[in-house]
Amino acid sequence: MLPAAPGTGIVFRRTDLDNFEVEAISRNVARVSYATSLMKKGVLISTTEHLLSAFIGMGVDNAIVELDNLEVPILDGSAKPFIEMLTSAGLRQQRRKRVYLKILRPYELQEGDKFIGVYPAERYSVSYAIDFPHPLIGSERFQVELSNGSYVTDIASARTFGFLEQERAMLNMGLIRGASRENCVVLTRDGIDNPPLRYPDEFVRHKVLDLIGDLALFGKRILGYVKADRAGHALHTAIVSRILRDQSYAEEITLDEAAVADWPIEHLAVAD
Repeated sequence: MLPAAPGTGIVFRRTDLDNFEVEAISRNVARVSYATSLMKKGVLISTTEHLLSAFIGMGVDNAIVELDNLEVPILDGSAKPFIEMLTSAGLRQQRRKRVYLKILRPYELQEGDKFIGVYPAERYSVSYAIDFPHPLIGSERFQVELSNGSYVTDIASARTFGFLEQERAMLNMGLIRGASRENCVVLTRDGIDNPPLRYPDEFVRHKVLDLIGDLALFGKRILGYVKADRAGHALHTAIVSRILRDQSYAEEITLDEAAVADWPIEHLAVAD
């Protein structure tokens, strides 16, 4: 991860392909199933959501991400290692004001029992609900406002999860080839194969983590309230593209008083 000039946004750079760059924006979304992938002129960047989520959670607007292959490393299955890397490197407040995308009116999408809605609000907050027929999950809901370091304490460490009984089928589909008990909470029919959980409701918190990463494809931090119910990557990215397609749903604004209010201040280095 490298610093970038104001206005750059988040850009992935494939060092193995002559430094070809793919911007982390909605129009470059390639496919979504169990992860969110970007593609530009046939160059693929897969599994982007955890790193993009960490950038939003830490208030990073501009960065270059260099990769020597098509996939962002899964690491421990959460955003925690990325947060640690960003904290170690340090953050710098840039001179240009941050541009936000302010939601102006509600937009909702529903597909069967899957739902996502975005609503006007003065700050950025997320609510997510899930319902899995598993004794350790069932119905879970979590809501968080992305301010005062809440992302780092409440969301970043939540790991991705999967069901042991689905492993063979997913491998046959070419998925989860890098999955292991070191980077995924593995659920058996009635328990967990690799306890303990990091949060009692780690499953829904990870869905919040994924959602924040997918909504980073707006290209800007949003001012709005997002409500999701069993939504998934496809619906996350769909609502981004729909809102960007119609300018009546959102507008770009700058806010002096909010520019660094939600950054982890202890890690913020002010520019000279």
